[in-house]
Amino acid sequence: MDIDSLKTQIDSEIQGVDSPEKLEEFRVKFLGRKGILAQLTSSIPSLPAEERSAFGQQVNALKNRTLSLVAEKQKSLASQPARLTAGIVDISMPGIAQDLGRLHPLTQVTEEICTIFQGMGFSVVEGPEIETEYNNFTGLNIPSEHPSRDVFDTFYLKYKDRLLLRSHTSPVQIRVMKSRKPPLAVIVPGRVYRPDAVDASHSFMFHQIEGFMVDEEIKFSDLKGALEAFVKAVFGQEIKMRFRPHFFPFTEPSAEVDISCIICKGRGCSVCARKGWLEILGSGMIHPNVFKHVGYDPKKYTGFAFGMGIERIAMLKYGINDIRLFFENDLRFLKQF
Repeated sequence: MDIDSLKTQIDSEIQGVDSPEKLEEFRVKFLGRKGILAQLTSSIPSLPAEERSAFGQQVNALKNRTLSLVAEKQKSLASQPARLTAGIVDISMPGIAQDLGRLHPLTQVTEEICTIFQGMGFSVVEGPEIETEYNNFTGLNIPSEHPSRDVFDTFYLKYKDRLLLRSHTSPVQIRVMKSRKPPLAVIVPGRVYRPDAVDASHSFMFHQIEGFMVDEEIKFSDLKGALEAFVKAVFGQEIKMRFRPHFFPFTEPSAEVDISCIICKGRGCSVCARKGWLEILGSGMIHPNVFKHVGYDPKKYTGFAFGMGIERIAMLKYGINDIRLFFENDLRFLKQF
């Protein structure tokens, strides 16, 4: 190959390099291990002996010159003002829009609830989703014959070791009371698991918030006041609340809490089954046996506890009629919140 012709080709092609990618292509073409200059070098032994020295010097000189051209072009491309001046980047072109993410509606409701109770002096605590049977059942005064402890109603991971996916956030109540002394005011958000068939109102995985307060002379009226402040903050000042007697192993007395239907304002509609009320959570005074399990003196301390499903609150708050919408990752749904 004629050295002068190759030099002219190199000078011509380096002028057309206008990006780091093209410069790399140029470098590989002429300076790579299998590039044109490498091929010329490998051809030297095949030349007549009297021509080898002069040809080798010409090839080395051209190689060094090409290396210098590549280095100069790298500096040129690295200089942003020079690139803009040369018109390589058109700064007048519109940019590429970036979609901004947003919090999931369940996260929004969780944070709203936590903020409300933090304003009342509660602290937020989280716990593990894999729990012991003791924390999930025994410590909460749930007897061994209770149906919720059956393998068909709980996700057991290691049945011999009695490890399971927690079926509620209440085990954190046991963990906190074992590690701290009263007074306590704690709110516990988190995922829970139950082997329920998935339909419009049930899911095998959902979210709960457990809340509890322990101190001397805590009364049922304290529970009522805290929950009334909560429901009015979430659903509005016009909302009404009522307690219905119920049974929970870990509280005594126990009560279900209803609010007046947010759709019909208590007059009765299909959403509230013509009752005018919607159930939102369970609550009650912490059972003395629970205090005994964590080492508290039930004659000295009293406390209340409550638990609610976050999906339930979100569905009522936003008028959503199918729990599965929260987990389908349909952006058309999620972008509404």
